[in-house]
Amino acid sequence: MGNCVSVQFSFENILLRCWDSTVGHSSYVTNLNETLSALSTALDKLRAQRSDLQNEVLAAERPGLKRLERVQLWLSTAQTMITEAEKLTAQGHRETGNLCLGGCASKTCLSTYKFGKQVAKMLQDINNHMPEAEGFNMVAGTQPPASVVIRPEERPIVALESTIDKLWSCIVDSNVGIIGLYGIGGVGKTTLLTQINNKFSTTQNAFDAVIWATVSKDYSVGKIQDEIGGKIGFSDESWKSKSVDQKAVDIYEVLLKKRFVLLLDDLWERVYLNKVGIPKPSQENGSKLIFTTRSFDVCGEMEARKKIEVECLAPEEAWNLFRDKVGDETLDSHPDIPKLAQQVAKECDGLPLALITIGRTMASKTTLEEWEYAIKKLKQSEFPKMQEKVLPLLKFSYDNLSDTKKRCLLYCCLYPEDYNILRKNLVEYWFCEGLLNENKFSEAQIEGYDIIGSLLSDCLLERAEEECVKMHDVIRDMGLWIACKLEAEREKYFVKAGAQLSEGPEVETWEGAKRMSLMQNRIEVLTGTPKCPNLQTMFLLDNKLQAIDNGFFGFMPNLTVLNMSDNEDLEALPEGISQLISLECLDLSSTGIRELPIELESLTKLKMLDLSNMSYLRKIPLHMISSFSKLQILKIWGIETNYSNGNNVLAVDSTENLIEELKSLQHLNILRIPPIRSVIDLEIFLSFHLLRYSTEALELRDFRETYVFDVLCLENMERLEILCFSSCEHMEEIKMGNLHTRVPPSTNYTSRFHTLRDVQFLRCDKLRDVTWLILAPNLRSLYIVNCGKMEKILAEGKQGEVADVVPTPFLKLETLALMDLPELKSIYWDALPFPCLKRIHVGGCPKLKKLPLNSDSAKGNHITIWGIEEHWWNNLEWENEATRDAFLQIECLYLSTI
Repeated sequence: MGNCVSVQFSFENILLRCWDSTVGHSSYVTNLNETLSALSTALDKLRAQRSDLQNEVLAAERPGLKRLERVQLWLSTAQTMITEAEKLTAQGHRETGNLCLGGCASKTCLSTYKFGKQVAKMLQDINNHMPEAEGFNMVAGTQPPASVVIRPEERPIVALESTIDKLWSCIVDSNVGIIGLYGIGGVGKTTLLTQINNKFSTTQNAFDAVIWATVSKDYSVGKIQDEIGGKIGFSDESWKSKSVDQKAVDIYEVLLKKRFVLLLDDLWERVYLNKVGIPKPSQENGSKLIFTTRSFDVCGEMEARKKIEVECLAPEEAWNLFRDKVGDETLDSHPDIPKLAQQVAKECDGLPLALITIGRTMASKTTLEEWEYAIKKLKQSEFPKMQEKVLPLLKFSYDNLSDTKKRCLLYCCLYPEDYNILRKNLVEYWFCEGLLNENKFSEAQIEGYDIIGSLLSDCLLERAEEECVKMHDVIRDMGLWIACKLEAEREKYFVKAGAQLSEGPEVETWEGAKRMSLMQNRIEVLTGTPKCPNLQTMFLLDNKLQAIDNGFFGFMPNLTVLNMSDNEDLEALPEGISQLISLECLDLSSTGIRELPIELESLTKLKMLDLSNMSYLRKIPLHMISSFSKLQILKIWGIETNYSNGNNVLAVDSTENLIEELKSLQHLNILRIPPIRSVIDLEIFLSFHLLRYSTEALELRDFRETYVFDVLCLENMERLEILCFSSCEHMEEIKMGNLHTRVPPSTNYTSRFHTLRDVQFLRCDKLRDVTWLILAPNLRSLYIVNCGKMEKILAEGKQGEVADVVPTPFLKLETLALMDLPELKSIYWDALPFPCLKRIHVGGCPKLKKLPLNSDSAKGNHITIWGIEEHWWNNLEWENEATRDAFLQIECLYLSTI
């Protein structure tokens, strides 16, 4: 065995020496000790150089600069070299132990040769890399603002500027990761956080993303995850259906790679960051968490490194804010009013919300008596605590409302905190409740929107996205305080909205209520037979309802509004619903109900019936709809209508049968109907003035007999807001008829479709353009999906003779979505101003090389451009570099990078 080893050893050395004599690399073995020693020395120098540079970068980043990419590349490469060199030096002792013959040979020649070559190469790489760092004259510089969604804000409160500066200094301090803003309700915490959020869009900073999430009192981890997920690319339904733990992993993996700022508004208790999936901000990762709360204790529970109290305003600051809201015209209307106004401002005790709210209320008061009365009322409500001090101050503005506006405002308290309330739905409920003074909905709608505008002006409601409003949480607290305590005998409310209940509350706790809300909980079953003689309103929407006892509604003789929408697991209504003889509004939208029981026909007072998006509904008893003779609002929208007609069943896919039911509803004002499937059915439908006048939403589906559709057949639909063309696979053209020959040249063509807000084209394979949209001046959203031959949205040649009198298109457009349009080449032939545009979605449009945008289109706007494919972005053509830069600075995203 020994001879064999000796022969192998000699053979390897001979082979190595022969090869080395040719290429001259024998030093990899003979100089291994010296090379390892030199590598160890170079490694120490590289560690020191990297540490020095890292410290220099961190110091430069504190003022808000961002490290240069080439510096980051050098640091990353250096770290890789350090790791690899440490491995080599750790192996060095073993390899040098195999050397023999005075270091001229090795017992494992090939292995030692390869190792020596690696050591020599690493030494050379380190020696080449270190001098590069000496050429960095600067290590950090300015960067574009972080990706941030601008939040709407009123004119900044000057008195908060010092607090903003204090907060910003904490943000740029690398030692501070978590910051808590605390203070009394209404003091301006959310306003301050909003201004900080928006400042990130205009101020150079070192962050990749700024994310806002509203928490509120009865928060859930899933709700926060959905808000955060939507900001970082997780918005599809499959992700939303994941468990809390799965979502946490996804969020964590994304945020771990970003330097982020997370803004959490309105914390009432500790939020466990790890459960949500938020990496804890630290000096190492450079991220920040800023939150607002009413409790100083929450700041401690959240481990805030810096706690900043948002205090009420000093007297001079308070007076300046109050004076601004009242206005000089009112203050100058009498020489004694300024002095009285100062007394009113003093009673507000520096609380910004009270100063703003009461200031606006007093803006129309121009007599001394009104101001003296205001002072008297405010003095009567001076108590030391929040509920006894702030709410009575806010109640002063409530007391100045008319009785109708008071009741309408309190009605908004039925919704959870921070809930976006759709204005249209709110007015519909007010109408059915009898809160409005008009008996006809079309007139009541005008009054309702006027009330909403007035409440917005008085700061008692706030504007929200998508035609919604919401209540400031302090105003909501005030409303519940009034409804549940001060006016309990007249307006007793029982509200457990968003309280995370898994079962209904004890009957005894709410039997005496006039209005109750259990919406947005997890209640599965409603049992018992509650006796509620006074109950008028019941909100059960957005629960997990599966069953309701037959006797549950048996003793609610005055129930007027019942909302059970968004309960997908509710498959049947209890027979006892027939006892609700006073019911005027029934909302069953988005439920799993499969058939409407014949007992519903006893609800003869119904003014509103909502059956929207009931995808499982298969049976509506014949003559049921016509039995609701007082109906003013009927919504049968988003129902799958491909089921057959039975002897005693209304098949809503039969337009003829449906019309027979509808034409007897003489009070109809608002109508949303199932899809119309042929030109003949459409002509029959439009021949009835009542139906044509009241239709608000219309879907034309599966039109097979027509290749050209004249859109002017819809021009007299005075209330049409939503229009959808779906699966019209044979429709090649939508024309505008002989528009220019039918009306005088001075006529405003767009008056015909001025109510149209939302238009959709889905799976219309042969349509090449939709130029007729120039007739819809108030269009807010346009969705065109899966139209295989669509080449242009608006075709220049088709405008023809109407081009001179049709205004610039898309002036009100907010959302434009273009998906799966393989032939689309153009949206419009020239740049458009798009003053209202917020978002553009593009996917599956490989031939769309240019958007109708120029640098002027970006001015004053915050447009988000979502492009699904990266290669689409790479091929996108811009009018010039200024346009490209303008929109890249606003926000352009493609999904694969989020």
